[in-house]
Amino acid sequence: MGTAGIVLAAGTATRMGENKVLLRVGEEALVRRVARAALEAGLDPVLMVVGHEAGRLERELADLPCRTVSNPAFEKGMNTSLDAGVGALPAGVAAAVVLLADMPFVDAAMVRSVVLRHEETGAPLVVSRYGSVLAPPTLYARALFAELRSGEGDGRGREVVKRHLGEAAYVDWPKEALLDVDVAEDLERARARLAKGVAR
Repeated sequence: MGTAGIVLAAGTATRMGENKVLLRVGEEALVRRVARAALEAGLDPVLMVVGHEAGRLERELADLPCRTVSNPAFEKGMNTSLDAGVGALPAGVAAAVVLLADMPFVDAAMVRSVVLRHEETGAPLVVSRYGSVLAPPTLYARALFAELRSGEGDGRGREVVKRHLGEAAYVDWPKEALLDVDVAEDLERARARLAKGVAR
């Protein structure tokens, strides 16, 4: 098998005050926008890790060919979602791209570029670089899966990246493409950029 996708969408979004990944950016919810990018990039399977308001997310994605994975421990942090997502990958998957459901400017072309860099270099880790900032989409080869499957809280993916920077390949993106929606101001910025026709 090829490369899978893991979209992390289980959190409670306490800073937003409501489930941010169900908020509309452009014509669709954030979570649907990111799921569609993963699918259009050819990732297979695409696993959507859900927890908080899982039923609402499942209804939002019902017509898309992605599979939801339940994380009953989502309140303990993002690491538990990584654990659930990686644990649900089929045995033959060679690599997985991890995406966050609150990054509206990650599109299919970006995801495809990350996969292509892995295929070109054979690097066990491919990291997106926005200026000096490393952020998803990030590709982890199967050899790194075990390192993603332990610990509570947040930051497990970043820790794995730090440990393997010497083996990593990179894909560079404009700094403006790095926007994660945490508070209302982030959402308005994303909507304003899309209204102006700025994809990233």
